[in-house]
Amino acid sequence: MNLSGPVDFRPKLFSALRNYSTSRFKSDLIAGVVVGIVALPLAIAFGIASGVSPTVGLITAIIGGFLVSALGGCSVQIGGPTGAFIVIVYNIIATYGLEGLAIATLMAGLILVALGIFHLGTVIKFIPYPIVVGFTAGIALTIFSTQINDFFGLGLTDLPSEFLPKWGRYLGSFGNTDWVTLGVGLVSLLIIIVTPKISKKLPGALLAIIIVTIAVWFLNSMPGFHIETIGDRFGNLPTDIPQPRGFELSMATINNLLPSAFTIAILGAIESLLSSTVADGITGSRTNSNTELIGQGIANIVVPFFGGIPVTGAIARTMTNITNGGRTPVAGIVHAVVLLLIFLFLMPLINLVPMACLAAVLIMVSYNMSGWRTVRAMLHNPKGDITVLAVTFFLTVIFDLTIAIEMGLLLAVILFLRRVMENTQVRAYSGQLDVAEGSEATTHEVLDVADGVSVYEIDGPFFFGVATKFDELMRTSMQRKPLVRIIRMRRVPFIDATGVHNLEILIKSSQKEGIHVVLSGVNQSVREVLDHSGIIEMLGADHVCDHITRAVAMANGIVTRITAERTRPDHHHMHNHDHNNHR
Repeated sequence: MNLSGPVDFRPKLFSALRNYSTSRFKSDLIAGVVVGIVALPLAIAFGIASGVSPTVGLITAIIGGFLVSALGGCSVQIGGPTGAFIVIVYNIIATYGLEGLAIATLMAGLILVALGIFHLGTVIKFIPYPIVVGFTAGIALTIFSTQINDFFGLGLTDLPSEFLPKWGRYLGSFGNTDWVTLGVGLVSLLIIIVTPKISKKLPGALLAIIIVTIAVWFLNSMPGFHIETIGDRFGNLPTDIPQPRGFELSMATINNLLPSAFTIAILGAIESLLSSTVADGITGSRTNSNTELIGQGIANIVVPFFGGIPVTGAIARTMTNITNGGRTPVAGIVHAVVLLLIFLFLMPLINLVPMACLAAVLIMVSYNMSGWRTVRAMLHNPKGDITVLAVTFFLTVIFDLTIAIEMGLLLAVILFLRRVMENTQVRAYSGQLDVAEGSEATTHEVLDVADGVSVYEIDGPFFFGVATKFDELMRTSMQRKPLVRIIRMRRVPFIDATGVHNLEILIKSSQKEGIHVVLSGVNQSVREVLDHSGIIEMLGADHVCDHITRAVAMANGIVTRITAERTRPDHHHMHNHDHNNHR
């Protein structure tokens, strides 16, 4: 992980265009058109579910999709609005309005660019799997619960955005179900589920929308029937690209929206890098994760100026792209162009799409997102992982994503530290010591440790979690006061400030009692830390040995010398003099 160093920004589009061919363009064109068609219902549905208009969903998919493909580090990534953001965008709009959303998205874009510039693309991949599964499943359940109203045609307005109150309202209103609307929703759902069984290539969501919209158009022209459509809810949709516009920034708004911006950035980073990792597994290409983050960041910086919502790499659309033959970013650019043409020329037709049909599309999205098979498989994992999964899931559903991600990461860090601590051991020896114990070596050299020398071995990183463990061992084994303490550090890969501090206290208290401290097997990087912190100077460089054999020989020498002095008649005076000299 190199925070400095040159900016790692090499968009895949440029390398793809260097040796581009007509046959390659044909397959990219077909894939791009198919993905554009698949993305259409999703962009509209995500726009509506997020609490903005369908137009905004489309604009986001057009501009965001274009920028992610043109500037990203993955050859086949398709960018656009995704289900993961629905919940958080909805909450931001409810609290801070559209302007607040624009500012949060812009800040998230800046955070993503910074993550890419500081080469943190690889680090995001270390976010523990249970957290990702937990909040994906939580988001899926939340999306599902936002669609109940339209699917059953309950006609509820001003629904609470919180999960439990919302279901409270639903349960009280199921008596008002509009059966025709429910029928439309069920038929749409059926078409989406059955289509892939007939052919994997057919876009189920789009087929459902076309068939059901035509049927509803006929029904709505008959007296006595009225099924709510996009046009009914949003009025006639504008068909011109919105003008770029600015927004007012104040320190107060930035402070309020920073947690949400952070959540959007982390979610966007995780989702796009997960998507590109899956894509790499299938196509065998290699994503440059830092470039990918910078590309995603730029898309999120530009989109809010056109009134758009957050953008990230979308797994389902990226998979559609791969299965239809897309292999370069050109396919993603074609997908954006297809959406633009639909936006310019077919917008009036989108007004006719029934809301219940979009609800069905989103219910299917949430089912695919829930990953219930993964969740079921993970229940056989260690208890710690299940806890993290459950906590992130419930926090996502009941509170919101920002809290869930923060708490999930915190839990993951705590569990990681616990695992490291369990693996780091501190042991005490005296009497005889086998040099090769605990290593691969077969020649066993047994050292005789003089009476009055105790050896302590730290096995694992010496950091704040372990420092207290070491302290306790020191205290419990202090009944007999040794003359020399050897601290064996051959297995300490690193030491942090707390470890250094504990070592310093131990050395000072030992020297006060006239006990020598010898360090053994210190590796180069640990030695540098000890040197900078002045510990080596405090001990004397000769008391830091590179091997236990030397350390024991030295300790035995010190014991012999001190014992010899004590048996001399004037030893008391000499001993004090010698100890002061050493200090």
